[in-house]
Amino acid sequence: MAAYSVAEAKNSLPRLLDKAIEGEKVIITRHGKPVAEIRSLPSLTPEQRKARLLEIANRRLSQPPLGMTTVELINGMYDEPVE
Repeated sequence: MAAYSVAEAKNSLPRLLDKAIEGEKVIITRHGKPVAEIRSLPSLTPEQRKARLLEIANRRLSQPPLGMTTVELINGMYDEPVE
């Protein structure tokens, strides 16, 4: 496991991504304290990807309807007074 400051990570992100792809855990620090980790994502087979998408779709469909359109929701956000 290697730790890099935010500045180091910013200047060498492609190299750090390569390290993560190779399986190394890359930690990003701010003021000497760990704040983030870069790691590669697991590879999914097409069947796993399809199952994951179906799971997300089913979770969305199980939620009750909001009762308003997206436009109404956004407009309502701007209409409410800010405290």
